[in-house]
Amino acid sequence: MKKVKALLSALKRSPKLTAIVAAVAGAIIIPTALLAWGPDRPTYTMENPADHITFDSITDNPAIGDERNFVGIRQVGSNEDWNDTETVQAGKQYMVRMYVHNNAASNLNLVAKNVTALVNLPTATATSQQVDGFIDSSNASPTEVYDSAVFKSGNGQAFNLQYQSGSLLYANNVYPNGTPLPESIFTSTGAKLGYSKMDGNIPGCNQYSGWVSFVVTPQFSGTTDFTMSKQVRTTAGNDDWSKSVNVNKGDSVDYEISYQNTGTTEQDNVVVNDYLPKGLTYVPDSTKIMNDSNPNGVKTDDGVTSANGINIGDYGPQEQAFIMFSAKVTDTSLTCGTQTYVNKARVTIDQGYKEDTANVTVTVPCQPGKIQVCNLATKQIQVINESDFDSSKYSKNLADCNSTPVTSLPETGISTGLMSFIGLGVVTAGVMYAVRSDRVRRLLQRG
Repeated sequence: MKKVKALLSALKRSPKLTAIVAAVAGAIIIPTALLAWGPDRPTYTMENPADHITFDSITDNPAIGDERNFVGIRQVGSNEDWNDTETVQAGKQYMVRMYVHNNAASNLNLVAKNVTALVNLPTATATSQQVDGFIDSSNASPTEVYDSAVFKSGNGQAFNLQYQSGSLLYANNVYPNGTPLPESIFTSTGAKLGYSKMDGNIPGCNQYSGWVSFVVTPQFSGTTDFTMSKQVRTTAGNDDWSKSVNVNKGDSVDYEISYQNTGTTEQDNVVVNDYLPKGLTYVPDSTKIMNDSNPNGVKTDDGVTSANGINIGDYGPQEQAFIMFSAKVTDTSLTCGTQTYVNKARVTIDQGYKEDTANVTVTVPCQPGKIQVCNLATKQIQVINESDFDSSKYSKNLADCNSTPVTSLPETGISTGLMSFIGLGVVTAGVMYAVRSDRVRRLLQRG
């Protein structure tokens, strides 16, 4: 159990995570029961609260019951109970909430300091997704408590969880309708909580308790009743769309995302997202849409590269749309060699989503005596003096840097958001999550 807690803590602190294949996943399986809540700690009651600062350890709170089970899920707009496990449906939204309560008796006047909430929100695709909440306080005992809740697919279809921008709130007696929290809650930084202001200070007593909440939408993959594709071209007016182009630093490119309803029923609220990689910048006011209503194309919102994308409307059977926009190569770190920027687009309907990519490659001549190499230890591409080349440290085959560990992730709204690596008893869809933390690697190696 101590090893599980140490692993969980290390995972929570890691700022980036990356998916690995099932061959590695099979090395460790953690039963759900071990990770539902923790750590083990003394418990209290409403009549007999704690004599020190501790969080979520009362077992008979009328608002929630056993506070150790402080993370719950339910469908938005529903009056059902808050659940540890929720079976998700396409087209529905779900709220995650976390209860926060300093259990110190009110007559002790004990104020918890640096109270911070953190959330591990998975970003990969699987048939089961576990969301984990952490509450930290520098002068509490224990200094951190955690709990989890699980989203499951009802039909075995894989899905991911899309955070709904602007839904993250903290509600208490001062803010009955909630006050916004920063999205740093999804990173190792977390989000400070409080009472009259979010300064990290929460006094002891039930009247100072509160709720963190946010909304997610499950997006299912694998639907077959529409098609989409992503292409790129070098300059405006050039009709030669392709899957990849070669350009120079500072050049602009055009992207095209196509969609067609190949089913037999109308598809409503079709959403298009584009995830520009670092090094490419969206050109403002460049997005156009072409469809049956606008056969010659018309300008539309700039939000295609935002976290929520753009809603392009409703489409009947066989109807299609084309979304085009421009981006500029703005990568200032590329001083020598070749860099390929992979751009991913996603089209989402109620029944699921599909994705496709297009590539932009930029080549910058190296100065005499300089070469571009793959650093085998960090998996980063860098420029070194040719005289410093050591085949045990570097490779001239830049493709060697395409393997894990991953050095950067596409910007998707929550750019440094944590992928959750939490055992579910079984490894779902052949994938689990691992972090690049050396501390976690050592824990895994010890088995």
